Amino acid sequence: MTTVLALNPLSATDLLTSFGTIGILVVLFAETGLLIGFFLPGDSLLFTAGLLCATGAGSLHLSLPWVLLAAAAGALLGAQVGFWIGRRAGQALQARAQRPKVATGMRRAEELFTRYGPAKAIVLARFIPVVRTVLNPVAGALHTPVRTFTFWQVLGGLVWTVGLVLAGYALGAFIPGVDQYLLPVIALVVIISLIPLALEILRERRRRPDPSR
Repeated sequence: MTTVLALNPLSATDLLTSFGTIGILVVLFAETGLLIGFFLPGDSLLFTAGLLCATGAGSLHLSLPWVLLAAAAGALLGAQVGFWIGRRAGQALQARAQRPKVATGMRRAEELFTRYGPAKAIVLARFIPVVRTVLNPVAGALHTPVRTFTFWQVLGGLVWTVGLVLAGYALGAFIPGVDQYLLPVIALVVIISLIPLALEILRERRRRPDPSR
């Protein structure tokens, strides 16, 4: 009970220490399939899991094949569930999106669809925090063809999950002692993962008309 109460759901290391590989599947499913999971640390969780597969941390030992399987399963199943939720309750979801971050994410998801089309938007959204949570129900609400959504979400999901896990694993395998600097490395990953979101915000501000003109 003490461990559960002390769990920080925003900490990748806490999640991995408490729940191990199954935690990866559950967290990624919630982040990509349920609007309540928009705050979960998908990027840092994947990278940290890969790093720990190579280095370990105390008694925590993760298997790379199982981590890859859990990550892919959580991300792909979550996206598909989110799509079907949006398909069946699109307008209701829009009405219930009262959280500012969720509402902003929905707007950006719709903008991605308009600007890039379904295929590119579905893949790009995997790398943008919050947007990857809301784009799947938005795709369903916009009646994206099931085959189109499924193909591109599987492609984007595999690139995202496998890419980040293997990046963490490579860092741990080729740089001795990097696990001693786990927190700074995770902080760097979080910062890097927020770059696409920051670029989207910057582009949006540049597109807005200047009221002084």
